[in-house]
Formats: sequence, structure tokens, C-alpha cells
Amino acid sequence: MSRLLLVLLLLAAAAGAVIAYRDPEQMARASDTVSDLLRQRAKAPGRTVRVVRGQSGEFALQAKINGTAAAMVVDTGATSVVLTYETAKAAGLPLELLEYDVEVQTAGGHTKAARLTLDRLAIGKLVERSVPALVVPHGQMKTNLLGMSFLDRLESWEVRADTLMLRGFPEPKLTRSDRGHGTLVE
Repeated sequence: MSRLLLVLLLLAAAAGAVIAYRDPEQMARASDTVSDLLRQRAKAPGRTVRVVRGQSGEFALQAKINGTAAAMVVDTGATSVVLTYETAKAAGLPLELLEYDVEVQTAGGHTKAARLTLDRLAIGKLVERSVPALVVPHGQMKTNLLGMSFLDRLESWEVRADTLMLRGFPEPKLTRSDRGHGTLVE
């Protein structure tokens, strides 16, 4: 996204220089270039996940935590991804090494949670690595929460009517001539 903004800023500066020299033909070409870039950006297949609001009013979804399926509820009021003890155990997280020293407020009251980092958290096409998370003790919560430690990594998320759209940043592509060298292009 920052590269796109940089390109647009440079094009705007170039357009300003063209205007200063009063060359309408150059201005038209610059305008066409900006329009083409914006159209390409709009058409670019992004990593987007659509979640429909459930009957209970929540946005529930299926995630994969380190490859293990886990039901989650989107919670923008949660600072972090929060996992139940049972989900963390199923995902093979090192529960015996955790220290429950983080005060948290749950629907059931106050409890302590343990910090950890998820190697991989995937929701459809959206995959994030090294995601900070919390785990609550056994029996303290019934639902895993998809909080801001995941949502903040997305390009955007929005709710329209009864649909939540989660949009990831486009994946960088390798140029054909540079595939062996790993050169990234946008």
C-alpha cells in the first residue's frame, strides 16, 4: 500500500510539473497514467475473506492455527487474539511452558492469561505469521477471539450491513526473469 501511495505521489508531482510548463498533452498523458494505475489496483485480486453475520449477531469464522482448525469470533474490542485452553492444546502449543500473568476481562469475569506467539494463523486466503496471542486457563472461555493483534495486520476490514470484509495486502510477485533471484515487484 505504501508503494502505491509513493507512486501516486510521484505521479502527482510530475503532473504538477507538467501543469507548471502548461503542456496540456503531457497533462492528459499523466492523467491517463494515474487513471490506469488506479484501475489496475482496483482489479488486482486481493486476499479477501467475507464473513456473514450469524443469527446471534456475531461474525464467526473457521480459522487454522498452526494448521489446526479452530472456530473463532471476530472481536474488535479484544486487543489480542485469545484462545481457549482446549484450542491451544489441540494446536500443539507448549502449554506447560506458559506463565499466566496477564490480567484479562472476559464475559465470565476477570482471569489471567498467558502470552504466546502463533507461528501461523490462517483465515481463508489470509495468512499471518508470528501473531501475538493469549491463552486463558482451562474452562475460562468457551470461544476463541480473533482480536486486533490479527486485524491490525490487514490492509483493511469493514462491516457493511451483515457482512464483514477482511482484506489482506496483495502478495508481492516475482518477475519472470528474476524468479531464480527472488526479486520482488508490486
